[in-house]
Amino acid sequence: MSSTIEALAPFKNEVIKSFADPADKAAMEAALASVRGRLGATYPVFVDGKAVETVKHIDSVNPSDPSQVIGRVGAASKAQAEEAIAVANRAFESWKRVAPAERAAYLFKAADLIRARRFEWDALLVFEVGKSWVEADADIAELIDFLDFYAHEMLRLAKEQPIVPVAGEKNEFVYIPLGVGAVIPPWNFAGAIMGGMASAAIVTGNTVVLKPSSDSAVIAAWFVDLMHEVGLPPGVLNFIPGSGAEIGDAIVGHPHVRFISFTGSKEVGLHINALAAQTAPGQKWIKRVVAEMGGKDSIVVAADADIDAAVEGVAISAFGFQGQKCSACSRAIVDASIYDEFVEKLKARVAKMTVGDPTDQANYMGPVVNEKALKSISAYIEVGKSEGRLVAGGNRVGEKGYFLEPTVIVDVAPDARISQEEIFGPVLAVIKANGFDHAIEIFNNTEFGLTGSLYTTDEKKIEQARVDMFCGNLYFNRKSTGAYVGGHPFGGFNMSGTDSKAGGHDYLLLFMQGKTISRKIG
Repeated sequence: MSSTIEALAPFKNEVIKSFADPADKAAMEAALASVRGRLGATYPVFVDGKAVETVKHIDSVNPSDPSQVIGRVGAASKAQAEEAIAVANRAFESWKRVAPAERAAYLFKAADLIRARRFEWDALLVFEVGKSWVEADADIAELIDFLDFYAHEMLRLAKEQPIVPVAGEKNEFVYIPLGVGAVIPPWNFAGAIMGGMASAAIVTGNTVVLKPSSDSAVIAAWFVDLMHEVGLPPGVLNFIPGSGAEIGDAIVGHPHVRFISFTGSKEVGLHINALAAQTAPGQKWIKRVVAEMGGKDSIVVAADADIDAAVEGVAISAFGFQGQKCSACSRAIVDASIYDEFVEKLKARVAKMTVGDPTDQANYMGPVVNEKALKSISAYIEVGKSEGRLVAGGNRVGEKGYFLEPTVIVDVAPDARISQEEIFGPVLAVIKANGFDHAIEIFNNTEFGLTGSLYTTDEKKIEQARVDMFCGNLYFNRKSTGAYVGGHPFGGFNMSGTDSKAGGHDYLLLFMQGKTISRKIG
């Protein structure tokens, strides 16, 4: 897509590469070699368009080989975080006056640059968070989509908004930005969610302090560098990595922070929401929190389902990127009449999944993100062994990296711990349902409500599920992962977050407020 607004084409999703094309494969291999040669670089805190020296640093390491440092990233102190907020607050006074078309142009230019460097960005995700080639490319394709889609959306929202005429008055309704935003993204979609959250805030006229996950701080540094490369004014996007314990609460509670955009765990999200609800001295607003907090997602397999298709959908949804997706299938709820056949076919499908260093295209699954995750997931596997029957996986693979086998535990009760608690790893619980109504009852029995799928050939079941299966993203006869920007606005209910829909037509409204302007005429 051209970066010029005048020649703007309609939004279109990027096509995710399968790497079956020899040219794509060769380009990815070259990118891996190039990025490998640049590992270990230092990335400073960045405030007001300038590098800032720090006393402490964060080592982002390769989860496939933790002895390999991907990059050494500056760790902001509390004082430096507060300075970044002050800078963003000053920059907001000029940035909010920049025309929406000009703000959108920065995003279009950024999308074009990432397209040109796509394989290198893919390669960085392979090294930094252990994504397979395809998973990495899907992440970067989604980042490009977010940049393009939100730029398009800002242009749409900047147009004259419909309003009911009032005799004797000229009335308008416009959207204006909020102010300084704290953007706190996760590591699992280290390109897409990080860049999507930050770009949504920026294109709507806000300024940002970006505190990335310590597990994926290097790609966030790349994004900040890229946004300055396209000419984003100093102070609009400030880069302040650091530990949540040291600077997290200070950022969220700061009186000049107008909103917090967060994606991560339920526990941290609730803490942010509670802290943001407190009014600090000098604060003039009620802070807005946009939070996506995970899920406990299920795929229901009805008695009449295409079993082979359901097995494939469950396996890919459960074990793509090692199950480290808030949309991952962590529970398969299967009708009793086909349960045994489903389990046997699932075991056979999972046995074909390869685990190993994701720089090798042959490996479907890479490592989990860090040692803490490895220990937590392994503990859940031990719990699961007492709550059901282990039929696949359950073991660590090798000793150098954080690799786990795809793990399937069957005959699990609907209220078991591994049925209720978010594990965020390659562990699938399989639950037997006594009919379709029972399956829906089980589907709805968690505190979350993010994604879900139903495999059935019965239109009546589909119509019932449309109403009764309670989740933000519901899919029929397809996997529960892989939401496309624009096509599948993404976000869930209950403890899955604040019901925001990233990549949807109302998402940017979360970063703005409406202003009515009336003038008496005649």
